Amino acid sequence: MELNILAFGIAKDIVGARKLRYRVAAHTRVGELLEQLQRQYPALQGLNSLKVAVNSEYVGHDYQLSESDEVVLIPPVSGG
Repeated sequence: MELNILAFGIAKDIVGARKLRYRVAAHTRVGELLEQLQRQYPALQGLNSLKVAVNSEYVGHDYQLSESDEVVLIPPVSGG
């Protein structure tokens, strides 16, 4: 199945784009998607508090993805 992935901040820099179409197997969970992305983009492993939202809702690693879901990668944010 194909997912729409949006990446913000440093995550966008790491994957090299703000939007990605990404193919995964049916019944993939968020944690499995993150593992795949970390293998493809090893620098993502350095983001210790990467949050994930699916269709505008924060989700955990056990959330099961569906065809055409919009997955948003939200890296740690600092400000001052």
